[in-house]
Formats: sequence, C-alpha cells, structure tokens
Amino acid sequence: MNYRKLSLFLLLLIGLLTACSVYFASRLRFDYNFENFFPKGDPDLAYFLSYRDKFGNDNDYLLIGLENQGSLFEQPFLTKVDSLTSFMQRQPHVEAVLSPTTVKSPIIEQFGYFEIPYLHVAEPERYEQDSVAIYTSRELVGTLFSENARAVSIFVQTSDNLGKEASDTLMAALNGKLAQLQLQESHVAGKALAQSVFVDKMKIELAIFMSASILLVILFLWITFRTAWGVLVPLVVVLLSVLWAMGVMGLFNKPIDVMTMLLPTILFVVGMSDVIHILSRYITELGNGMEKLPALKITVKEVGMATFLTSLTTSIGFLTLLTTAIVPIRNFGLYTAIAIGLAYVLAFTLLPAILILIKKPNPVRARRVDFSWPILLGRMLRFVLQHPKEILVSSFAIIVISLAGISQIKVDTTLLEDLGDDDPILQDFRYFEDNFSGVRAFEMHLIAAKGHSMYDLEVLHEVEKLERYLTHTYGLNFITSPASVVKTINRAQNGGLDDYFKLPESKRGLQQVKQRLQAFRNRSELRSLVTADAAEGRLTGKMKDIGSAAATVQNDSLRSYIRQHINPDFLHTRLTGSSILLDKNNAYVTKNMMQGLLIAFGVIALIVGLVFRSLRMVVISLIPNVIPLLMIGGLMGFMGVNMTVSISIIFTIAFGIAVDDTIHFLSKLKLELLAGKSLPYAVKRTFISAGKAIIITSCILVAGFLTLVLSTFDATFYVGLFVSLTLLFAVVADLYLLPVLILLFYKHPRK
Repeated sequence: MNYRKLSLFLLLLIGLLTACSVYFASRLRFDYNFENFFPKGDPDLAYFLSYRDKFGNDNDYLLIGLENQGSLFEQPFLTKVDSLTSFMQRQPHVEAVLSPTTVKSPIIEQFGYFEIPYLHVAEPERYEQDSVAIYTSRELVGTLFSENARAVSIFVQTSDNLGKEASDTLMAALNGKLAQLQLQESHVAGKALAQSVFVDKMKIELAIFMSASILLVILFLWITFRTAWGVLVPLVVVLLSVLWAMGVMGLFNKPIDVMTMLLPTILFVVGMSDVIHILSRYITELGNGMEKLPALKITVKEVGMATFLTSLTTSIGFLTLLTTAIVPIRNFGLYTAIAIGLAYVLAFTLLPAILILIKKPNPVRARRVDFSWPILLGRMLRFVLQHPKEILVSSFAIIVISLAGISQIKVDTTLLEDLGDDDPILQDFRYFEDNFSGVRAFEMHLIAAKGHSMYDLEVLHEVEKLERYLTHTYGLNFITSPASVVKTINRAQNGGLDDYFKLPESKRGLQQVKQRLQAFRNRSELRSLVTADAAEGRLTGKMKDIGSAAATVQNDSLRSYIRQHINPDFLHTRLTGSSILLDKNNAYVTKNMMQGLLIAFGVIALIVGLVFRSLRMVVISLIPNVIPLLMIGGLMGFMGVNMTVSISIIFTIAFGIAVDDTIHFLSKLKLELLAGKSLPYAVKRTFISAGKAIIITSCILVAGFLTLVLSTFDATFYVGLFVSLTLLFAVVADLYLLPVLILLFYKHPRK
C-alpha cells in the first residue's frame, strides 16, 4: 500500500471539509436570552406562555435610575429627567415610558375627566406642594421616586423579545443621551441592557480564552517535545477540530451562547489529549530505533483503542447533559460531544498523514527528550509501593472531610448569578433593589370564579386581601392589579384625595367605577391587567432578588395562605412568570446532576467490565474518579459556593474527562498482562510507560481549563476552577491510589 498517496488523499479530503466548515462557521452568531434557561417541557412553562399571550411579557423593560446629590426637587435635575423621558418616548422599539415628570393623577368630576401632573417641572414654586402629594401617594414611593427623595426611576416598556441588534441601537441612543445630559449619577437595568452587554462580553472572553489556551499549549508542547514540528503539528490538528465543531454548529444554525462559548476552549485542551498520547508513543518508538511507518503502526495499535475509549467516555460525559430540561446546557453537551468525536477522527487521520509526509524526527533527540521521564516515574512508583497504607488512610480521611463539606452546599439561584460582585451590571441591579422596588418580577394569574367577573366587589375584596399579604408578609414592594385600578378610579371620582384610594364601599360607587372602566377599556394599561371579558386578571409587582431558595419557601407560604384565606367561590389564582420558571430550575439541578453521573458511572463500569471481565476491577477503576468529585463538592461547601444550574454541570464534565487517565492506565495494564507479565511487573511497566502521557495531558488540561478563571461570568469562572482542580486531584489519584488498589485487591487470573 502506498501510504504517501493515501496521506495526500486524506489531506485533500480534510482540506475540502475544512473549507465547508469555514463557510458554515462564518454564519455563526452570538446570542444571549435568559428565557432559554426556562425548563423546556415543564407544564408551568406552557402555562406561562399562554398567560404571556394574554397580558404581555414581564421582562421586556428597561429601568433608568437618576440620582441628584441634593434633593430631587431641583429644577435643573428635573428638566434633564423630562428631556430624557421625551427622548426615550421617540425611540424605536419603545412601547411606553412611565416617568416621574409625566405621571399624572386622574380627577373625574361632573363636568369631565382631568389628569393633574404630580410634578410641575416648569414651576419650581410648586415643588413643595408636589413633594407632599407624591410622598403621600403609596404607589409612587419606591417605584418612580426613591424614599430618600434624591433619586427617580424611569420605566421603559420595550417591544416584545427585543433582539441583539435592536438592543444595541436602543442602548447606544440611551447612553448617548445620558452623556449629553451630564447627569451626576445614572443607572440602567433590564433585558435590553443584558442582551447588548452580555453578547459583547462573550465575544471578548471567547477571544481571551482561546488565545490563553493556545499560548499555554504551545508552552507545554515545547517543554515536552522541544521541536518545531512537535508544536505545530498538534496545533494544526486541534485547531482544525475546533473549526470543524464551529462549522457543525453553523450548519444547524445554533448560536454561540453563554454555555457553548466554552466549547472551543474545552475542545482545544481535550482534543490535545489524544494528540499528545499518539505523539508520545510515536516518539518513544522512534527513540527505540524504529522507522516511521512501523512506529506509527505500533502507536495506532497500542494507543488507538485506549484513545477511542477515552474519547467515548468524555463524549458520554457531555451527552449526559441531554438529561437536563435546560436547552442551552443540552446544546452545549450535544455539540461538545460531537466536537470530541471529530477531534478523535482528525487525530487518527490528519495526524498520521502529516507524520508520514514530514521528515522523520532525529531519533537521538527523541531519546533525549524521553530520557528523564523513566527516572521521575520510577521514584514516584517507589513511593507508592513503600507507603500503600498511608495512601489508603489519607484517601479515607479525604472522603470523610469532603462529605462534611458537601453537607453544607446550598441549591440557590439569583437572576444575575453568572455575574461577579464587582460587575457594573450587577451593581446597577442592586442600586434598584436598594433605592426602588427591586428587579425580581412577581406574576399571579387571577381567575374570577364561574358567574363572577374581576370587577365584582366580592372578587376585588379577595384580591385586596392578597395585596395586603404580599405587601406586609411576602415582601412585594410594588403591586398593580385589577383592585389597584379600581382604587385609582375611585380616588379620581372623589377629587383625587388619597383617603379614597380604596375599594368603593357601595355597589353604586362600584357601578360608577365600572362605567368609567368601560370607557377606558382600550387603554393599554388596562388591557395588560384585565382581559376584555373581565373574567381573568393579572397581579404583577416587583421585589428584591432574594434568591430561588428563599423565594420557593415564600411561595409555599403564599399558597398556604391562599388555601386558608382566599374564597374559591369568588377567586382562583396561580403563580406564574419568568422568576417562577427560573426558580424551578433548582428542582432539576440535583436530579439532572445525579442522572448524568449515574449514566457516566454506568458507561465506565461497562467499558472496564468488558475489558477486564472483573467486577472487582470495575469498583477499583471508579474509586479514583469518585474521590476527586467528592473533594470538589467538599470545597464548594466550605467555600460557600451555591449549587446552580450552570455549576451543576461541572461534575459530569469533570468525571467524563478525568476518567480518561484511568482508562489509559488500565488499557496499558491489560496489554502487559496479556503479554504474560505478572501483576506487579505489569503495574510497573504501565506506570513507567503510560505515566508520562498521563501527566503531560493532565497538565495541558488543567492549564487549559484554568484560562476560564479569567471570565467575568461566575459560572464560567467556577467551571474553570473546579474542573481544573478535579483533573489535578484525578491525576494524583490515578498515579498514587490506583496502583495500590490494583495491587491489593485485583486478582489477575493466570493462564
């Protein structure tokens, strides 16, 4: 067979596929939409989508906070607020603007309907009177006006499901206007901001991760092989695998989001593992005096199966993420698994083809590079053989301490959990929590009982009871509902006096309110709270982001209150909204993580069982890979890191990658045992032979994942930190604990 021609043909075919990958990869786009993290297939999601069709989205808004160093009742400051309000009202993609300078108190008299501004911006002599009117109106304080009378908030309702381009346009216009007005202090929060800023952050961080990974890998490759081809050839192979993976995503029109942003970096370091194992074995054979072709054949024969199994187990580790209900995590798992398969194919096609075509490396140099490793590994093995009891006792102590840490882990999620405490976006969100009603949306579906409408007095009294509970017990800072609309109209019909901000006391008074509501039925504010037939309503509000764990407890208490105090003969309710759906992810975190790990454990057990035909060896192989996971769980507990959806994937990812070293070790051990070696001698040969590649690949993997700690996203930071530590703990366990377990507990059947 003419291997040179075959290699040239392979390079031509790979070149054509690479050109196709470049075309499809060029179609990739970046995307950030937190609604993608809603649990797909959940009945509450279907209910929320139906609810949203009736009343609108609870998340399509921008909050603009403006603060003055003195009192907010200063004309220059209020003039700027009014100018910004007018500017935002004219912007595309803006549906409505609620501002302190435009909010008005309705007055209904015998001769007509009037709206009196709460603020008379152009008349500073009326500011004192205005301040009294504002701070005696409960619905304004904490929403449009801060309690300390130094800041105001503008609420901007944006178009439904605003995309990245529209968000960029809106934010650019807003930032330009804020710069022009030269306000002393301003803060912005909302979906359009996150849509715009998060995508830009992802682009920057992807470039940083890849650059840092490439530099680190080049450094390790040079230290390992000390030749230009030993650096360039692996880089070409792995970079092409990254490009192919991006091409597959482009082919299926999948965007790069906050999860798949990790794919290129993970693939780069994981794909390098296969290449290092192949090259290390190839150079070892060349150093022993073999020619290129025989050296390649024996390399493929001895490394091929082990590398196939490690690629399979790593892919399965990522495929277990398909058990989750969160679409971005499912996509991340699927496309990373596909990418790892592509990297394996390239490692055993492109790499051998290049090695056949390039000049044979200098065998003397190859021997020199490989010379010091047997000495180092021999010393390590000597330590293992001299201290088996100490190693076992230390391992048991680590397990006990780790379990103590795991018991302290809390499952909790916040709206902006991915952002670090110093991130400007998170600080702006906290500004609204500290000075206004908060950013966490609250939504409750109100359904009038059969034979009643939302405007029946009995139904309204039930809604009012809910409002009182939500305000005084639940912690809601701002509420709008059909009852609050009726109270507003009742106040308007009684001269705008705050004493009448209550439900009408008589059916005659309610009838007058209903007549006025009939006249207002086409106004958007009313349509977003009550359906046209008045059979259904919406109770909406804002509160502080207390976290999903605390919110779940409060929601359980709320449901208990409703069962005991709300009369079902008049009113039925159901909690819904984007916050509820994100909270529900907590229920999936532990379940999905355990499902993924059990599947991964099962696959590894099956592979080891097929190779060794021994249940005892299955248990032995799992122990060095379970202990690092326990250690990471313990560290998370002691560090106070909450278990979130994004962080829960660390365990399945880390296990799928960490087990590779165990498989390489056991595969080499199997070959030595098949060659007739005794168990102790086979362990020694395996340790010396496979130890080098295991240490090198682990160093590259740890260094590659450590680049993720440069991220400003907390979830990415923790993935980088904890996966790196898991791999570090795993290589120590494979080189120190695994040989002890094999020698003490595995009984090899002698032929």
